[in-house]
Amino acid sequence: MREIVEFFIADLGERVGAIRAAFEGADRLKLKTLAHQLKGAAGGYGFPTIGTAAAMLERELLHDQAGLSSLQDKVEDLIKLCQSAMPSGGGN
Repeated sequence: MREIVEFFIADLGERVGAIRAAFEGADRLKLKTLAHQLKGAAGGYGFPTIGTAAAMLERELLHDQAGLSSLQDKVEDLIKLCQSAMPSGGGN
């Protein structure tokens, strides 16, 4: 089980990059998909706080028709949580 969790943690850097790219590219559908995937995976690997943050972002994307700028805080919170789970804090 430890190896699977380590793989999840190692993959967080790519997930963070994809989330940033989707947000910066104003790709709501991609951002919603990434949040949904992370919501499901994080809880299963023992990171419920990341899962909750991803669920909150997904919920906003499902119900909010406003621009992505209104989601910036949720995106940044999710990224910070992911980085805190990464070795050496995930860098910047």
